Amino acid sequence: MDDIRIDRATAHRLVHEGALLVDVRTPEEFAMGAVPDAINVPVQVIAETIQDHATEDRTLVLYCVSGARSHVAAMMLRSFGYAKSYNLGGMDDW
Repeated sequence: MDDIRIDRATAHRLVHEGALLVDVRTPEEFAMGAVPDAINVPVQVIAETIQDHATEDRTLVLYCVSGARSHVAAMMLRSFGYAKSYNLGGMDDW
């Protein structure tokens, strides 16, 4: 699983195995609806706040609306040592 983008089945398996499901949209978007059990860590603050939610060895499954912000967030997190950060894509991909 070297690729940053994962499919629905892989995302479900990872979350079932203990991965943290992270919605990187804004708090306002998150309040309008989110995937059950997801936490909200907006991409704008993810670098400064992810350590409040996960250690570097935790698997992270990220999503947004289209997959663009979650891709940016996953790449950013990987550059900070969160090597198991994956982009599910958009919320509808769940």
